[in-house]
Amino acid sequence: MTTIPAILSDSENRMKKSVETLKKELSGIRTGRASPALLEGITALYYGTPTPINQLATITTPEARVIVIQPWDKQAMKDIEKAILMSDLSLTPNNDGQVIRISIPIPTEERRRDLVKTVGKRVEDGHIAVRNIRREGMDKIKAMEKEKTLSQDDSKRGQEQLQKLTDTYVQAMDALRKDKEAEVLEI
Repeated sequence: MTTIPAILSDSENRMKKSVETLKKELSGIRTGRASPALLEGITALYYGTPTPINQLATITTPEARVIVIQPWDKQAMKDIEKAILMSDLSLTPNNDGQVIRISIPIPTEERRRDLVKTVGKRVEDGHIAVRNIRREGMDKIKAMEKEKTLSQDDSKRGQEQLQKLTDTYVQAMDALRKDKEAEVLEI
């Protein structure tokens, strides 16, 4: 039999995962600052197998606007370069035979505004995910009340606790949005 603490615990774990997913997505949004996280979702065909770039090379940011990729296997250089060019990051890698350097251009005002919209969209998607988790938890609690395995007062208390959890994670996502928007708009 499911209990309210079990429903709240499950809901909280899933909401935490939603926040973590949002953090990951936001770290991949390109600002004017270089970050190895920009290349996280990119895979290169390494001997015919799609492999994440961070498993093929050391990725560092020696300067604020430069990413340096040093492949462990020099044969993978062309593959990594091709994967970066094919990505939707609009970055141009420079290969000197030893390392691949990527200069991160300063985004234009228009591009920054687009990025802020993208951040907003991703955060809103996160809010929707959290609200869906809340709805599922509420449905379980209401079903328990309907089946008479839970009193009306306990049901109400459980629903209030679930709402408080939801509010906490929505606020966490809003804080991430605020930080990322400030980072995007920073020149």
